[in-house]
Amino acid sequence: MNPKHNTYKPGAPLLPTIIGSGFGSGYSPVAPGTTGALLAFLIWFGLSAFMGDPLLKVVTLLLVLCFCLLGVWSANRLSPYWGEDPSRVVIDEVVGTWISLLVAPAGSLWYGLAAFALFRFFDIVKPCGVRQMEAMPGGVGVMMDDVLAGIYGFMVLYIIQYIILPLCG
Repeated sequence: MNPKHNTYKPGAPLLPTIIGSGFGSGYSPVAPGTTGALLAFLIWFGLSAFMGDPLLKVVTLLLVLCFCLLGVWSANRLSPYWGEDPSRVVIDEVVGTWISLLVAPAGSLWYGLAAFALFRFFDIVKPCGVRQMEAMPGGVGVMMDDVLAGIYGFMVLYIIQYIILPLCG
């Protein structure tokens, strides 16, 4: 497991801190990664109350693309202050969760929670290539392992939703 380097120096720039910490969720004293993933789920679930499935998927995909780029940028900006891949940087968990949620129907609490749980499972277990993504340089390495974990969560939920359940029902 890639150890988190938590050597915090004062003076980290504000905007990268806000983005990188997942709007402050990375400051949670307990399980900051899970807290960041939970924030992503709550944002998605809140958005699903205001928009239907096609629009929610487009908005979620735009959030993934935007915050993936902002996550690389913020992790690179914060590394001189916080070290490489610090536990406070949870924007990668936010993005990974949103990727898993792309297959969940709008407003579905159970599919949403399943996407959240699958992402966290793959983020923690780090199967087939997830750990290798951490070796990528800088902010790209911070983000890409969680992007791949999110893709794995997406694939499993897709198989359950569109292949297994229709065969059973």
